[in-house]
Formats: sequence, C-alpha cells, structure tokens
Amino acid sequence: MNILILGGGGREHSLAWAAMQNPKCDRLIVAPGNAGIADIAECAALDILDGGAVVDFAQANSIDFVIVGPEAPLAAGVADDLRAAGYLVFGPSKAAAELEASKRFTKEICDACGAPTAGWARFTEAEPAKAYIREQGAPIVVKADGLAAGKGVIVAMTEAEALDAIDEMFGGAFGAAGAEVVIEEFMDGEEASYFVLCDGENVLPVGTAQDHKRVGDGDTGPNTGGMGAYSPAPVLSDAVAQRALDEIVKPTVAEMARRGTPYQGVLYVGLMIKDGAPRLVEYNVRFGDPECQVLMLRLGAQALDLMHACAEGRLGEALANWADDYAMTVVMAANGYPGSYEKGTPIKGLDALPEDSFNMVFHAGTAEKDGGIVATGGRVLNVTARGATLAEARDRAYAMVDKIDWPDGFCRRDIGWRALD
Repeated sequence: MNILILGGGGREHSLAWAAMQNPKCDRLIVAPGNAGIADIAECAALDILDGGAVVDFAQANSIDFVIVGPEAPLAAGVADDLRAAGYLVFGPSKAAAELEASKRFTKEICDACGAPTAGWARFTEAEPAKAYIREQGAPIVVKADGLAAGKGVIVAMTEAEALDAIDEMFGGAFGAAGAEVVIEEFMDGEEASYFVLCDGENVLPVGTAQDHKRVGDGDTGPNTGGMGAYSPAPVLSDAVAQRALDEIVKPTVAEMARRGTPYQGVLYVGLMIKDGAPRLVEYNVRFGDPECQVLMLRLGAQALDLMHACAEGRLGEALANWADDYAMTVVMAANGYPGSYEKGTPIKGLDALPEDSFNMVFHAGTAEKDGGIVATGGRVLNVTARGATLAEARDRAYAMVDKIDWPDGFCRRDIGWRALD
C-alpha cells in the first residue's frame, strides 16, 4: 500500500514508525513531517487543513490509505473530502469529530446515552458563568468549548481562579474556542486514557496509558500538552476497562450511529477512576500525544493492520495482540515551555542512540539545519522505551535522555511515578 499520514509531530512519527514495520507498507509519505520522520519516510509540504489540496496530493501520488493524525484536519472535514473522492481513511467525519471539537456536544451525547460524566452547564456570556461558579463553589473545572490545542481546560482549585478563567476565555485567550464555555463538576480520582478503535459499529480496545500534564515533577506547575506517558495504566484494570467499554464507549458509539453520524477511527477516552468506577472526562478523536508513542512501540507492525481493518469496517474480525510488557515516553521540551521559549537551538547526540523495537526517539518539534537537528517547538523529543517491567522501561528511557546533548531543553524526571511508587 501507498500510505499518507497527515501531521508532523511525535504522534505522527510513531504512527509512521509502526507503519514502516509492516510489510504491507510500500511507500510512506508524511505531510508535513519533521526531521525525525524524514529519516524513515518521505516528507511533503502540504496544507493538511485544505481538503481539496489533500485529495489532489493523494491522486498525484497514487495513495491507497490515509491516516489522519491531529484533530484540526478532522474538525475541518478533511476525512469527508477524502472519502467523497473514494479514498480509504482512518479518522472520523467532521460531524463525528464534534466529540472533540465541542465539549458541549460531548456532554449532550453523554446525557442522551446515559454515560457517566461530570455534571455540567454551558455559557455564552461571562456574568451568568461567574454567577454559576459562585453558586457551585470550588474546586471546579472551566473548559473552552472548542479546540484549543489541549490547553483550554482550567482546573480551578479556588473560586478566584475559576472567575479569572472566565475572564481569560471570554477575553479571547483561546480565540474562537472560548466563545462558549462549559463549566463542570470537579471529579476526584485518578485519570487514565483508554484507546478504542471504532468502525461505526464495532469497537476494539487497543490499549491504556497514563499521561502527565503538569510541567514539573510531582505534578506541579501549569498544564502542558503532555510531558510523558506510560502504558499500560495499572489503574485501568481489566474490570474497570470493561465497565468503561460497556457504560461509556459502546453507548456513545450507538448514539452516534443512531444520529446518522457513525464514528470511525480511534476514540481517545479520557477517564476519571474512583473506587473502580470510571467516569468520562473527555473524548478526543485521535491518538493522544504522547500516549500514541507508547502504544505504537508496544503494538508495532499490527497497528497498521488494525487501522486498516477499522477503515474498511472489518473490526469485528480483528484482534489486538499484546506482549506482556510496558513502555514509557519522556518528553524533552524547550526551556520556558509551556510559556515562551527559544526556537532553533541545536540538539546533538541523537545519532548515537539505539533505534529498534525497544528504544526510539520520536521527534515532535524538530527540523534539519546545516546537517544537524534543531528544535522548532515547545515539546521537541519523545524519548521512548519498552521493558519487561515499567521500571526497566523507565531506566532505558532516561538512559537515552542522559545521552542527548541539548542544554536548551528539559524533562520531568518522575514519569510513571504513580505506578512505580
């Protein structure tokens, strides 16, 4: 197959790596890609939000299968444009992508199908929202309704924080995403992520993971796009996962089909788990980043077969085979992230690191310059390793981190602490 992957971050590097392990992959193009992806696949300059341009590119390059990595092209309807042109696509329609593009939409789906989630209310003006916060008290969660690159959620531990969040969102800090705000009940428990493939009717779990959102050790500092992850997540036991599947995922998929907008792709199910009972925090309509990196390292070549079966509506006959192992990824970010940071700083030492099914550095924000690698983003590298135990995976990952020469970068040193301590 000739395969096109849309995206250029660490998630797409890991998807490309997994696809390349599979003998069915004849030619792989990633648009726009990055310096790490360029080592294993062709990279192409392409506006991935322009459905017409993506279709033209697919036609010109005899593409057989398109995998959409990030949420923005899905929310823009690129998968619809590709399907209308006859292409096989992994990723939901624009209508189904509302599960991530609108927090309000997801809450309405949960209400319709009885999926357990936090109590909520929506607002389009600041003053009624503030009145609701004063009535409910803190802690409380304030969310921009639309897509905000993973940053439009504020867990306010005090009423003052929540009121400030309302001013920030309606003041335009998150652009159009904050024109409508969803305020949710604060949920106690432990968060974890459950990844389930859906073909519109059938569902197939493909792994669990736990992300680390705060920038600093001990879960301190501001929220980020994710500073590291590990898989599997012990808190998501088989029993909890089955409850999540039966009480949340399957009712959601059935409700989406009932509405005439069947869901096809991966459903990232963000859960809050307390006393063995899962409640939905949020849905994302694509693989998480950096959770995808640990899932792909563990799934390997079969990931492509599973995504292909999903796109063709064959999930009922598919099976995910898991090794009894663990994987961890440590995000190396530019100094200053998630605030302002310098771009273009050189990274050395990557050539000396192993690249195999147990050790991989997935590039998230890099470019090639004058024969070397430079940082171009906030989250820059995903140093990823597998092991027979989580401790072994951690030790391998941090051993690689310590060999990377990048004075302008940093990482958390406690990824996996919930499962290891």
